[in-house]
Amino acid sequence: MMTDFPVQAIIEHLVQRVVDVLPMTGAGVTLIGPTLMPRYVAASNSSALQFEEWQTEFGDGPCLAACRSGEPIFVPDLLHEERFGAFGPKAIGGGIAAVFTFPLQQGRGCLGALDLYRDSPGPLSTGDTDAVQTLADMTAAYLVNAEARADLQECANRSHQRSVHDPLTGLPNRVLLLERIEHAIVRSGRSKKLVAVLFVDLDRFKEVNSAHGHRTGDDLLIAAGERITSVLRPADTVAHLNGDEFVILCEELDQTDQVEIVATRVVDALGAPFDLDGIGLGTSASVGIAFASQTNHDPEQLLHAAEIAMHQVKQKGGANHQIIDLRAKRLAEDSMDLRVALSKAEERGELRIAYQPIVHTYSERLKGMEALIRWDHPVRGAIAPATMIPLAEHSGLIAEIGRWVLEQACIDRQSTSDSDDQSMIFVNVSAHQLMAPDFVAMVAATLSDTETDPRHLTLEITEGALVRDTQRAHIVLDELKELGLLLALDDFGTGYSSLSYLKQYPVDIVKIDQSFVKDIARDQSSQAIVSKTIELAHLLDLAVVCEGIEDMEQHGAVAALGSDFCQGFHFGRPTSHPNSQRP
Repeated sequence: MMTDFPVQAIIEHLVQRVVDVLPMTGAGVTLIGPTLMPRYVAASNSSALQFEEWQTEFGDGPCLAACRSGEPIFVPDLLHEERFGAFGPKAIGGGIAAVFTFPLQQGRGCLGALDLYRDSPGPLSTGDTDAVQTLADMTAAYLVNAEARADLQECANRSHQRSVHDPLTGLPNRVLLLERIEHAIVRSGRSKKLVAVLFVDLDRFKEVNSAHGHRTGDDLLIAAGERITSVLRPADTVAHLNGDEFVILCEELDQTDQVEIVATRVVDALGAPFDLDGIGLGTSASVGIAFASQTNHDPEQLLHAAEIAMHQVKQKGGANHQIIDLRAKRLAEDSMDLRVALSKAEERGELRIAYQPIVHTYSERLKGMEALIRWDHPVRGAIAPATMIPLAEHSGLIAEIGRWVLEQACIDRQSTSDSDDQSMIFVNVSAHQLMAPDFVAMVAATLSDTETDPRHLTLEITEGALVRDTQRAHIVLDELKELGLLLALDDFGTGYSSLSYLKQYPVDIVKIDQSFVKDIARDQSSQAIVSKTIELAHLLDLAVVCEGIEDMEQHGAVAALGSDFCQGFHFGRPTSHPNSQRP
């Protein structure tokens, strides 16, 4: 017998060896548990198996007696044995005349018993008794080891089961999912069938947790997993990742529309209301789909592609499904690459400031210079501000970049101005910067560090910055005014309730957006809007700058309407130094 045999194999081997080496009609082993119920049974032939089963059925016989007493039971003549009233007659009727039973001892306990059956009466010789006892003792030792191994294996199996399954839903987790995706891709290489991954995300799941608590949220996830499973094909795999994310693996697909049918079922199933312990919940799901291919055959990449497709669905409102839009994916990846590059742009010296003059409308004397951020990417060249600024805001870099622009603009002005120079530096401030808790302190510190007179600084703020939090905006703008600087409302007319801001907030300058100036020489509507805006601003004692002046005709039109200042290519394009284009 080998020590790595399982329990059943050990006792089957034992009974066969006994009848091979001893003059016995048959042999049987019954292993019992603490309740004396059989756990394993083995027999050398069908008759011996019947004898073992009768003892268990009747609760009577030498096997059970030996287990209870821990001592061998010898019945050399079953015909004259009175201890086993139920088993004895049955065994005799089956052709057995003698029974010899040896307990399989484990310390003070008993694992079961070895029964030897013979069709003729008579005792067991001393040599045979010793041989069988030795076999019984060795078997007991092997059984102890085998049961220990079995327990360890069961424990290991449970541990592995927990490691590859989600504890909440019982579904496969990310580890097992990726393993199955990998195997599916390998199989598809042989079968030439399609493999698809569907990334499922519940819409508005956070609202459920906020309104009803995490326990209800967990119940919803369990119910969602069950619904998804109920509409899948038998061979499909559904896994639960983090939070409200589920992933479905579909393989052996003949064509792409098969997986879209599955996706539609999932969206419909999760769109139906849930009743969780009397709480009615309405939800929906966004499903992104990606197919394995020669260029997309890594499990992690395939899963990521499906996740991107899911986000593409959410951007369109959710409650639907779509196959990944590769063009949108490339744009997203391109955006991510730019974010990474932007995070290092300042230290690499790729950022610079261009200055555009702002002049008095009638004399065309210099009023000031607007500082405009520029990014010269080493590979892609100049990155447009319309691309750069949103990237900086979304990546959390806007505060640091904005600080750098303000500081550099102040330094540049100080280095190029004399004591009589009263020109202004205009610096743009994003909504993210303005609402930052330390923004005013940063501005004050920059003015101090660069020895800049605050009367020479104008901060330009868009209307969008004011509508995010009107109360906070009032506080910040008042604190900035206390520093002594000026405030300009930029891109006026393109935002929300523009006219009300002129009265609500402590601004000094209104910059009328170039979209109203573009056709002002010929368009009466533009003339009327600009005229009334200038009139209202002057009534409120505010100065007006008209942006986007590109020719003499536009200049003449805004001058006729009373604009105080002008800005545009007609007076100078943005250049690298604040004094390089003084008119």
